Amino acid sequence: MLRRAPVLLAVLLLMLSACASKKAVSDEAPLEVAPETAAAYAPADMDSSMRMAYPPDGERYARIEQNRVTRVVDQPVSTFSVDVDTGSYSNVRRMLNAGYLPPADAVRAEEFINYFDYDYAPPTQREAPFAVHTELAPAPWAPNRHLLLVGLKGYELPSEALPPANLVFLIDTSGSMMPADKLPLLIDAFKQLVPKLRPQDRVSIVVYAGSAGVVLEPTPGDRERVILAALNRLEAGGSTNGGAGIDLAYGLAREARIDSGINRVILATDGDFNVGVHDLATLKARIAEHREQGIGLTTLGFGDDNYNDELSEQLADIGNGNHAYIDSLNEANKVFGEELSSTLFTIAHDVKVQVEFNPALVAEYRLIGYENRLLAREDFNDDRVDAGEIGAGHDVTALYEIVLVGSGGERTDPLRYTAAATSAAGAGEFAFVKLRYKTAQGADSQLLSIPVTRAQIAERASARLQQAAAVAAFAQRLRGAQDAGLDFEAIADLARESSLPDRHGHRAEFVELVQRASAIAVGVTAASH
Repeated sequence: MLRRAPVLLAVLLLMLSACASKKAVSDEAPLEVAPETAAAYAPADMDSSMRMAYPPDGERYARIEQNRVTRVVDQPVSTFSVDVDTGSYSNVRRMLNAGYLPPADAVRAEEFINYFDYDYAPPTQREAPFAVHTELAPAPWAPNRHLLLVGLKGYELPSEALPPANLVFLIDTSGSMMPADKLPLLIDAFKQLVPKLRPQDRVSIVVYAGSAGVVLEPTPGDRERVILAALNRLEAGGSTNGGAGIDLAYGLAREARIDSGINRVILATDGDFNVGVHDLATLKARIAEHREQGIGLTTLGFGDDNYNDELSEQLADIGNGNHAYIDSLNEANKVFGEELSSTLFTIAHDVKVQVEFNPALVAEYRLIGYENRLLAREDFNDDRVDAGEIGAGHDVTALYEIVLVGSGGERTDPLRYTAAATSAAGAGEFAFVKLRYKTAQGADSQLLSIPVTRAQIAERASARLQQAAAVAAFAQRLRGAQDAGLDFEAIADLARESSLPDRHGHRAEFVELVQRASAIAVGVTAASH
């Protein structure tokens, strides 16, 4: 009990800092404090001190080895697949709101960055499905380093202009889904979507536990009372045969298929597949087969204790879909309201990014995040290689930390026998950005290319780069990176300085989340001494 005293003190500090942060944020334009978004469905069987000391150890996360610093003369080309997932951020938010720091592998920096809207201008014409934005400015955490931002913005499509949708909700009703932050929240979350369905849409519900079954046959979207009644009948119980549920859901999706429409399975689970086919390779193979038939897969994570993030994220990747984690009704509204068009309607697929750095001007680079999206250089031109998707209105942002030649910021020694770098091919260019993509219905890829020149380098980061840098720094700090750059207070200050529009309060909430993480870290440190 004595060891918990510092932790309890930290809880009080956290509460005080949260109150103080609300006043500070409200006094500093342009940020206003967002509505409270802490998980209303968080389990109440563990006091705050225990949460701070003991994060759940039954959750499963794929191992992430952070990208290393690379010398340009040794390897000038970086290639990766785009990622529009956001589940890592909201999942970590759930942990912080519950009072404990996340395990490092729960933090995927690119999903933190891509949680936010950076107010990119969309393309002016539909010939290209997205506009490309680049920016180069000093990094806020090191005067001798710079950040290169590569941002994509898909063309926007209002929800009423979406093609007809055939949606199959595949819902986990196993015993592990009984807690309030699982099936009850899941039901309330899906109810956010129901009013947005149209007569031309079709919705079905499949459940799985010890066995799988159809709760709702394909039903027109305007039959709201019928759909809500089916949701209200759901109950949790039994073991989890996820494989059987997936087979049944895809079968129903094929039967109700809408040609030239949206055909998608939406899997909602805590990821605890413990009966039936649960081998990841087998599940991936099945989902890949259905993907080739034009049926996508979106995964939604819920709950804690046994949450299988690795499974949910990887199944969405192979199913040409996105992965989100829902920790509150506010997040449900974000997924099913703010992002409905981008979640459902793919405007470009197999989107790859390749950046070639000029060794005459750039000494080193490091891609922040995207560790499980890296591709070989030759994969960029290979249309057989599967890559990420971009939906209507989607933002995709990537950040490179780079060191310019002669800046004194190099962290690796040059090789003795490497030939001197020349700039003959691209004098004045820091980098050359290339993107390959396939249109929604296309099989052959298209190419876009954009140089990043000396003229683009800015003395100070823009509002969007400030916000992206703050989020990236937060992710690195939570991962315990040796070169995290900024402490929690500086990260919060950087986010406050950004003048990006905050239409939904996400940026203000981010500042509060950083302050919460700081207070928890103080408590954990105190408790360990």
